[in-house]
Amino acid sequence: MSEVITSPQNPRLKAAARLRDRRGRKQTGRIIIDGRREVAQALNAGVKVEEVFFCQPLSNSDGSRDVMQLAEGGRVPIFEVGEAAFNKIGYGQRTGGVVAVAQRPCRALQDIRLDDTPFVAVIEHVEKPGNLGAVFRSADAAGVDAVIVVDPATDIYGPNVLRASLGTAFCLAVAESTVDEAIEWMKRNGFQIVAAIPDSKAAYTDVNYRLSTAVVFGSEAGGLTDSWNQDEIVCASVPMQGRVDSLNVSSTAALFFYEALRQRRECRHDPL
Repeated sequence: MSEVITSPQNPRLKAAARLRDRRGRKQTGRIIIDGRREVAQALNAGVKVEEVFFCQPLSNSDGSRDVMQLAEGGRVPIFEVGEAAFNKIGYGQRTGGVVAVAQRPCRALQDIRLDDTPFVAVIEHVEKPGNLGAVFRSADAAGVDAVIVVDPATDIYGPNVLRASLGTAFCLAVAESTVDEAIEWMKRNGFQIVAAIPDSKAAYTDVNYRLSTAVVFGSEAGGLTDSWNQDEIVCASVPMQGRVDSLNVSSTAALFFYEALRQRRECRHDPL
């Protein structure tokens, strides 16, 4: 540890606390990361972590100490913080006594490296941080190759998104773009584009995901914009048997992701 911070008025803590506000993140190009698991994901993914704050009384697991070792190995400055001072930057009791500040990752569409038959997710204008984070988590679990966030309505590296994603936002190939840029990029790279639309007659299980595929999801409130209403774009839905007409976007995305994973695994196991 380079020093011990005991005052909540410490300039480093005050600067970190300002990153909970979107304006503070936008002005500085920095983000705040809550939790030992999330900080470990960032360190392992090569995110440029600038400093780690560690509160010994709030550290109740070997995982927190493992994060400290990761940070030390990466020569990241570590500051031990007293419990009262840590409350200035911590988020309740969910941090495991670990909070970090990092440079905001920045990846454009052209930075995404594609395999021969990639499968990507496109998220348009999802507003709720928890839903976006849950989509990231499902995408990581199902082996989605990349996630493109189109015209984002929430900060994709905001603390609520990162918590909901359990830090998987750092592990995925995530890019931000406009809707026009995303459509042009997908067409140029030969993607089959599938729009998840609740009233489509085709079910999500009817789609052939063995092709290079991009599945597009919209917000629960507004759905997808008219930009996706094109003849060459395939529409598919999750069949609904009850009284509601749609699912939470993260639940819908998980169904599409795992159907694609199922089909692709079966394809690999098919005899020649």
